[in-house]
Amino acid sequence: MRTLETEIEINAGAEAVWSVLMDFEKYPKWNPFVRSISGEAKEGSTITVYIKPEGGMGMTLTPKVVAAEANRRFAWKGKLGFGGIFDGHHEFIIEGNEDGKVRFIHREGFTGLLVPIFWPMLEKNTRRGFEEMNAALKKRAEGKKD
Repeated sequence: MRTLETEIEINAGAEAVWSVLMDFEKYPKWNPFVRSISGEAKEGSTITVYIKPEGGMGMTLTPKVVAAEANRRFAWKGKLGFGGIFDGHHEFIIEGNEDGKVRFIHREGFTGLLVPIFWPMLEKNTRRGFEEMNAALKKRAEGKKD
C-alpha cells in the first residue's frame, strides 16, 4: 500500500470542523479538491464524490462509507472498476487538542495493480489537492469565509 498523508492545525473545535466537513451542499463553494459529495454520511452507505485537483483530472467515484464518527473521523473506500486494480481508502481525521484547536489529518491509502503507474501523479497533484483542501477547510472552520 502507498499512502498520502497531510495535516494542518485548525484554530477551531472538532465540532466546527466536523460541521464544515459534513455540509456536503457547500463543498462547491469552498473546497478546491473534493468538489462535491452527495449521499448520506452513514457507515455502509454509498456516496458520490467528485474529486478534481487544480490542474489535474476530474474523477467521479461511488465509494462506500466505512466510518462516520461524529467530530472524529469520516472515511470511505472506493475502487476503479473491480477491486484490485486501483482502490483507495480516503479518510478525514479530527484530533482535538487541550487548547481548543484540532489537528486535521487528510489521508488516503492506495492499493492495486495500477498504483505504481499512477503514483507520480498522485504524489504531485493529489497531495497538492489535499493541502489546498486542508487550507480551505482551516479558513472556513476558523470563520474566515470569503
